[in-house]
Amino acid sequence: MDPGRRAMLANKGSSSRRDVTAPRADPKTRVTKATRPDANARTAQSAARYLSSDEQSRQFVADEDKFVLKQSKKKADIRVREGRAKPVDHLAFGLRYLDPDRDVFDDNDGDLDIELNDPATVVEALGTAAQLTELESGIGSYLALETDTINKQYWEALRTLCEDQKSKLDPLGRDDRALRVVADNIDKILSSKTYEQLETLESHIKAKLRGSELIDTDYWEQLMREVLVRKAKATLERIFQTASKAREKLLKDSGDRKPSQTSVRNSNDSSFLATADAAAAPAENEDVSQATKALYDREAARGISDNEEIFTAEEAVPSGTKPQWATQYRARKPRYFNRVQMGYEWNKYNQTHYDHEAPPPKVVQGYKFNIFYPDLIDAMKTPTYKIIRENGRKRGESFAAAGEEDTCLIRFIAGPPYEDIAFRIVDREWDYSAKKERGFKSSFDKGILQLHFQFKKIFYRK
Repeated sequence: MDPGRRAMLANKGSSSRRDVTAPRADPKTRVTKATRPDANARTAQSAARYLSSDEQSRQFVADEDKFVLKQSKKKADIRVREGRAKPVDHLAFGLRYLDPDRDVFDDNDGDLDIELNDPATVVEALGTAAQLTELESGIGSYLALETDTINKQYWEALRTLCEDQKSKLDPLGRDDRALRVVADNIDKILSSKTYEQLETLESHIKAKLRGSELIDTDYWEQLMREVLVRKAKATLERIFQTASKAREKLLKDSGDRKPSQTSVRNSNDSSFLATADAAAAPAENEDVSQATKALYDREAARGISDNEEIFTAEEAVPSGTKPQWATQYRARKPRYFNRVQMGYEWNKYNQTHYDHEAPPPKVVQGYKFNIFYPDLIDAMKTPTYKIIRENGRKRGESFAAAGEEDTCLIRFIAGPPYEDIAFRIVDREWDYSAKKERGFKSSFDKGILQLHFQFKKIFYRK
């Protein structure tokens, strides 16, 4: 037999025999099959998606609660101003000077003239259960919406006083026999204690009531109630005194505050102080409302940069016919806090005669106008501005002498009850680019018209 055939028959049952129709194995090539996503991973992704949805829902509810709370405070303020306030309105009005989320636009000029009511006195003055029940409902509404810690402490303390006052009026309520018998003793125990000592005593009483020792339960429960009431009164007294001091400070500062008092920089610069004092003094017929003062002080507190100066180059508005609304509203001039940006211009002459150690005089490089219109009659109408070039001069034309620059008027127009106002500025081409350091800004938001611009740079060859 042929040796090759004999070898083939001998290996016939071997498991190592390769199928000639099968693909040839190549150790240098490896193909992996895509794996299916793990079930746990899918579950985690779904949970993350649902969690995100829950977070969005919670955020929506929080925003809605914040809006409802703000509207409730506004309505309370209005009722207090108009003399038709309920007890809960007086209590809410007392928090206005401590509320960190309060909007200055909700304030009124006469709010400082309204005396604050001692919150404990407001509650104790209610003589019927119906009045106390109504007050409890109002307190519960504020408590459900408030997120500020101090405000929540305030309303919780009021609720404690309200419940105590209500129990005193209810003939079927608590049994005061134990309290009447030992009233003098309880008063001696609690009268001289501070808030911290009352808290310590509260913990001691709770331990007594939880313990297995035989005690006069009625006495200790009455003592606990009295401790909670005194803690509530102490909390209300502290908050009321803080609010009263804040109101007194605002009364003292009700005149125009100087920007130098609130400026975060250059507060010791005599030139800045003199210029700021002049800018702070309101002109005749100028808007001096509380909202305007708040906007002015906020802007003045930003101070001025090294390359800025306060700008007050106000000009008379070109005469014309009086607006139609002049007979209906008392016209007032808007207040403003403007800045002019100064810098060096390295033209051929300055490059020849000056250097960085002895620089040339600064020239105007831009302006920042901040004009305040918080009390517009038509809040939907946005204030605007226009450029006025005198003597028939058109844009791009120059009538200035050699070495001087043309100027023009920029006129701001808003509508009732504000008069138009104008300033004289250098007439050069504005830079409308969106660069952060030179970005153009023209907006009207929260009662402030902001127009910030710089002039286009002129590049000179050395």
